[in-house]
Amino acid sequence: MNHKHESSIIRSTTILTVRRGSSVAIGGDGQVSLGNTVIKHDAKKIRPLADGQVLCGFAGSAADAFALLERFEGKLSQHKANLKRAAIELAKEWRTDKALRRLESLLIAVSDSTTLMIGGSGDVIEPTDGVIGIGSGGMFATAAARALIANTDLSAEDIVKKSLEIAGDICVYTNQDIDVESLTQRKPGA
Repeated sequence: MNHKHESSIIRSTTILTVRRGSSVAIGGDGQVSLGNTVIKHDAKKIRPLADGQVLCGFAGSAADAFALLERFEGKLSQHKANLKRAAIELAKEWRTDKALRRLESLLIAVSDSTTLMIGGSGDVIEPTDGVIGIGSGGMFATAAARALIANTDLSAEDIVKKSLEIAGDICVYTNQDIDVESLTQRKPGA
């Protein structure tokens, strides 16, 4: 890759979700970088959708992610906040639509009972252990979260926060301005 092209790539974010017990938390850092320069420290990359029934985080191009979030919200509305159905419909459209196919972003979406990663090649992935990390520091945060789950009694929210802090200590594209949101599983009939 030539240096001119590399400096124009916008790199941003680490997004992590952890499901523990009846809770799920999703969080992201606030850094946005252009090449090797930090251009924003406090970006908010977690969005509530479907009247707060779904939380969504994004990594990759912010403009692309906002276009996808708008479509995803439409799919959630169309499918009455059924996260799996809306995610599958978005992934199908993302993969087959000529304009959408060029969008470079990944999404993590969570409801009180479902965790999904949605990608542009038609991917809709539900993790076995309820942990997914995306973005520049995603693998660092995922490793930290799995270690914390195995060795502590911390809540999902605390694990996400601590794991993102660890990723921020390692990844130059991740900072310590962390935003975490959570949902608790509704009891049947509630």
